[in-house]
Amino acid sequence: MSDLAGQYIDAAISLLQRVRDEEAEPIGRAAEALARTVREGGRIFAFGAGHSSLAAQDVVYRAGGLVVMNLLAVPGVTGVDVIPAHLGSALERVPGLASTTLDAGPARSGDLLFVISLSGRQVMPVELAMHARERGLTVIGVTSLAYPAAVSSGHPSGTYLKDQCDIVLDNKIAVGDGELTAPGADTTFGPASTITTVALMQAVVATAVGRLADEGLNPPLFRSGNVDGGMAWNAKLMADHRERIFYSF
Repeated sequence: MSDLAGQYIDAAISLLQRVRDEEAEPIGRAAEALARTVREGGRIFAFGAGHSSLAAQDVVYRAGGLVVMNLLAVPGVTGVDVIPAHLGSALERVPGLASTTLDAGPARSGDLLFVISLSGRQVMPVELAMHARERGLTVIGVTSLAYPAAVSSGHPSGTYLKDQCDIVLDNKIAVGDGELTAPGADTTFGPASTITTVALMQAVVATAVGRLADEGLNPPLFRSGNVDGGMAWNAKLMADHRERIFYSF
């Protein structure tokens, strides 16, 4: 293993340890909100633009995950499959797109929305969180709290994602999202935001599942489709919870 590879892995481990030690309380509050929404029959959504969508997608339709978790997809923004790729970055700055997408979808008062944005500064995540709370949703933001102190807000209100959420989870990523430097490289590299943000999301889900199980409730969890009986198990759960699932026909 090269020295840079080892440095990157060590940096990721250090960040994960910080997440574990410093975010236990907000993880617990987010997990209680998630467990309550599952318990009360609410709908659950996760949104992220660009690479932030990776952490949102990671908790949707996967083995060991909650069946009732949905991806809130904004056309041209979710992921990096749009061409040209920088169009997604431009759309994240367009006012009205986030609120229009939310209004056109199935989310309603009492539901839960995770909004994931590393910087938390662009129009879309701020607007989405703001509009969702106005509509009566609980909003959990997953972001880096290092950014608001170092970069300007792109939203007309001057606020950041952290200011528009009921609960905020800090992924501990430094401004620029690069853990490494090297002679001859003009900027930092080795981004780790996906690692810590996915860890935060999965920690919230795991804690919520544990709380539901402790209450004697049976958390609706997918099994792997690659084990015998897994697909049949999943099909039954999806049918049982079809009123709360929006990623299937």
